[in-house]
Amino acid sequence: MTGVQLRKAGVQFDALRIDGEDGRTLADRLARMTGGDPGPIVETATGRRGVYFLVPVGSTSHRPWPVGVTRLTAGPDHVSYIPVPAINGLTWPLSWRYRPTAADHLVHTLLLRTALHSQG
Repeated sequence: MTGVQLRKAGVQFDALRIDGEDGRTLADRLARMTGGDPGPIVETATGRRGVYFLVPVGSTSHRPWPVGVTRLTAGPDHVSYIPVPAINGLTWPLSWRYRPTAADHLVHTLLLRTALHSQG
């Protein structure tokens, strides 16, 4: 399968987006903290060069997030969509920085917060 899909937040996962080099640095820091398996992380090669950390549904709410972190969630008054590339094939400008390794394995939100707050 090739291509890209937009997945509705709040169904299988939510996401946090961090743009540019900060997002890529954070993804790699998280990978080091998890032995190379941080969970699924998508990156874009164009525009703001966003990095999307796919996290469990509802795990980003009731927590303050720093400026520069965009929460992609669903709620009573809004819907967010998360771009997800196919596992293989042509998906430019999206790609997997870290591919999913199991259907139920997502980025651990508290570990992501720890990595984010330790970023200097």
